[in-house]
This record gives sequence, C-alpha cells and structure tokens, in this order.
Amino acid sequence: MRRNCLMKLLSLVILLCFTAANAYSADLPKVVILATGGTIAGSAASQTNTTGYKAGTIGVETLINAVPEIKELAEVSGEQVCNTASPNMTNEILLQLGKRVNELLSSKDVDGVVITHGTDTLEETAYFLNLVVKSDKPVVVVGAMRPATAISADGPMNLYNAVLLASSKEAKGRGAYILMNDRIGSARFVSKTNTTMTDTFKSHEQGYLGAIAGGKIYFWNQITKKHTFNSEFDISKIKELPRVDIIYSHQSDDGVFYDAAVKAGAKGIVSAGSGNGSLSDATKLAGKDAQKAGVVFVQSSRVNNGIITPKKSGRVGLYANSLNPAKSRILLMVALTKTSDPEVIQRYFDEY
Repeated sequence: MRRNCLMKLLSLVILLCFTAANAYSADLPKVVILATGGTIAGSAASQTNTTGYKAGTIGVETLINAVPEIKELAEVSGEQVCNTASPNMTNEILLQLGKRVNELLSSKDVDGVVITHGTDTLEETAYFLNLVVKSDKPVVVVGAMRPATAISADGPMNLYNAVLLASSKEAKGRGAYILMNDRIGSARFVSKTNTTMTDTFKSHEQGYLGAIAGGKIYFWNQITKKHTFNSEFDISKIKELPRVDIIYSHQSDDGVFYDAAVKAGAKGIVSAGSGNGSLSDATKLAGKDAQKAGVVFVQSSRVNNGIITPKKSGRVGLYANSLNPAKSRILLMVALTKTSDPEVIQRYFDEY
C-alpha cells in the first residue's frame, strides 16, 4: 500500500515537471537559425590560428549545442541552407534563402530568424534580405571573425546575442539586422571595414540602431529607409536574378571592362568610381555605350563612405545615393526584377 502511494506520488511529480517544462517551452519565443557556413562555422588545426582555417566545416546543430544558453532565450531549431565560405554565395542561394525566410516568418509559430553567414559578403546577403523579406519579424544576420576552434572565438557570443535580438518583440519592424561585436546595425548601412579585426563592421555617419550590454538590448535609432514589410519587392515567383557586374575605377581606365560586361550579358553595371563616383572620360563613354545597349548603369564610389550626389558635372548614369558598390549591385539586381525604367530605379536608390 505504502509502495503504491509512493509510486503514485512519483508519477505525479514527473507529470508536474513535464507539464511545467512544456509550459515553459510554450512561453518562449520560437527562433529558427538558418546556417550558411562561414568563419563562424570554421575550424583550424591550432587554437591560435585565426586566419589559416577552413570556413564552413561545422554544422548548424553543433553551432547551437556550443551555446546551450540560447535555449533559455528561445525555442531554437536549425536548418542547414549551405555550408560554404561567403565568397561562394550565389544569386541562387540568395533566392533560396530569401524565400525560406519568408516562408518561415509567414508562420505564427516562428517569431524570428537568425542567419549565420561568412563575414566577407555578409552585408550583401543582409541587404538583400532587407529588400525582399515580407515581414516585420526580426531577421538577424550574424557571423564571426575568428573560427569556432580559436581561443576567444567571437562566434558563440555573437550567436547568443543574435538569438536574443531575434526573440525580442522590441526588435520588430526595424528591417534586417547585422549583429556583430555587441552592436546592432541596420543591413542598409553596416559594412565590413577591416580584414581581420573583430570590430570590423561599422556604420559610419549613420550610426547603429542599438547595442547589447549585459544581456539587455538597447535601441536608440530607427531606420528611415524602406525595408522588409514596406518594401515593393517580391521574389516569391522569381526564379533567377539578373546579372549585374561591378567595375572598379582606376587611373588609365579605358572602359574595356564595360564592353566585356555587356558582352557577358549583364543587365546592369555598377561603377566603383573614385571620389564622388567620378569616372575617366573613357569610362564615361563606355557607360553611355552600355546604356545604349540597354544596360542600366549606376555610379557608386570606391571610397565606401559618403553620398553620391545627383548633380555632379559629368554624371552619365544613375547615382547610388549612399550605397557602396556591393550593396548597389544587390539593389540593382532586385530592382531589375521589376523594371528597367531608369527613373523608377533611381527612386529605389533614393528610398531604399
């Protein structure tokens, strides 16, 4: 009799614990981590080797299990989209990723998405998502400057902070984020500025949206450019992104690469001009010839900071506003899925 009572009591305790655990889990936000590879998933033979490593060797489940504390922030699940170094990211992967993010965020069971990514082209993917995601739920792109095997690897803390941000209701409606080194940045404005340092991602004059300190999110800015839920762009039926090439300007530039881009089938060309988007006389002629061939031509700057002004003497193409060449290429690709009208595309560069 006494044994039966003890067994019933034990069963009741187990049931209560199970119910409490389920209730706790149900109360947590649901965040999906989409892994694409990069340094955050990289490994090296030595713990002190922070440059001679192989990117994209660790899977998403290993990344999640390396930071068990994130399970206290959210109910986390992971998917492996690809596992590669970010210079290998393609338009096809961008489309796949953008469509999957939209699919996930359309579900009431998902509160936010984190994308782990290599830092070399992270800003391009983040800005692409800023243009094509059709939800106000948080989308956070995160990476690392040191491989997972390094002493004092930055990836685990970056991932923890990314999940913290993606699970926050306060983070809704602010566009796609780049989260690195405790700083909350807008995908529109943040760029990589140093080849190896952990504080490489900067936002220049536009500043950051906020920061994370002591496990708490602090917001102090709101993005004024169009993004995500108020974007005009829809990739749901897009099967292929048009080819857009970037051409870097230099002394003695004779414009030969413009001809090569046109012959290769480019639908758009972005120039990384000097100063305020400046071009040599030869490249101005090449830009005009490209436009005559039906190619949309946008002038950006290799300076990577500042505004390309619209009324500079000798301007032959559209102007990139404050977008660097890499992000100008992303916007022009997405814009060309809707129109090739220069006036409309210029409006996109001014508003997005």
